[in-house]
Amino acid sequence: MNQLLKEVQLTEDELLLGNVVLYPTDTVWGIGCDALNAEAVKKIYKIKGRDESKAMIVLMADVSMLERYVQEVPENFEEILRTQERPTTFVFSDAKNFPPELVSADGSIAVRIPKDDFCHRLLMQFRRPIVSTSANASGEPTPQTFSQISDEIKSKVDFIVRIRQDEAAPAQPSRIIKIEASGATKILRD
Repeated sequence: MNQLLKEVQLTEDELLLGNVVLYPTDTVWGIGCDALNAEAVKKIYKIKGRDESKAMIVLMADVSMLERYVQEVPENFEEILRTQERPTTFVFSDAKNFPPELVSADGSIAVRIPKDDFCHRLLMQFRRPIVSTSANASGEPTPQTFSQISDEIKSKVDFIVRIRQDEAAPAQPSRIIKIEASGATKILRD
């Protein structure tokens, strides 16, 4: 088994146990957990020292997974997704089937469908959404490489993925787009 597949399996095992992981994404390194496990979600808020009223991004494998967790996915969403040239997070108005700790006060949820090989394989194998929030304490700058992640954050997670830790190119957070049921979009962060 190659290292990528081994790390996918090890990470899935940790998620199934309700643990919090530090893992590479299609943007910056993320702190993640099973998005349907309320206790694990609370643990991430504690690790980051983040106010629970601030929502976190959720990664999903594909549009069919998305349809299980959002009331209305616009008919043209797959087309919108295909036109994105860089990682893009979409904010949907009406989340469903998530623990309340993960949903914004207005009922919305921020979702990204990553093309990154590790994330995509993990999501396909795990078959559940995974939380993805930047690997920093709340209010601190977002680390752009693994080496910039503080030892404090590293010590608080249950598992650290052992691939892509030596990448030196700075990663950027995703762009964020609010998407309406009609398919209308509004850029929130570019």
